[in-house]
Amino acid sequence: MSSKATERGTNWLSKAGLRPTRQRVGLATLLVGDGHDRHVTAESLFASAKKSGQPVSLATVYNTLRAFCEAGLMREITVDGSRSYFDTNMHDHPHFYWEHDGELTDAPSEELEIARLPRAPQGATISKVDVVIRLRRDI
Repeated sequence: MSSKATERGTNWLSKAGLRPTRQRVGLATLLVGDGHDRHVTAESLFASAKKSGQPVSLATVYNTLRAFCEAGLMREITVDGSRSYFDTNMHDHPHFYWEHDGELTDAPSEELEIARLPRAPQGATISKVDVVIRLRRDI
């Protein structure tokens, strides 16, 4: 990893007030070091960490991703109620979920129109709306 990428990862942690431990910096660098947003699963980030020679356990990756979400650096998108993706793009935007390979990608926000949402039940407030559009490749 380049020093510029590591600096980006460290700065990303600093803006959320997270202590830059070796493992956090390593994972942050993989996530934002090149300046592009990512959609990752814990398993895919774990594989990337192993490939780059970072000694980290899968449990540590899960815990670190949760800490990044709690700090407001990432958000979790759940597909099918069982598979979680973690997105570094914190702007409100929809997603495409590619069923054939389980990939999550950004969908164009400017093309999405939500005319009306149902009223929240009494005593509740809508905190956010996640839009995941499932796609199947035409054969």
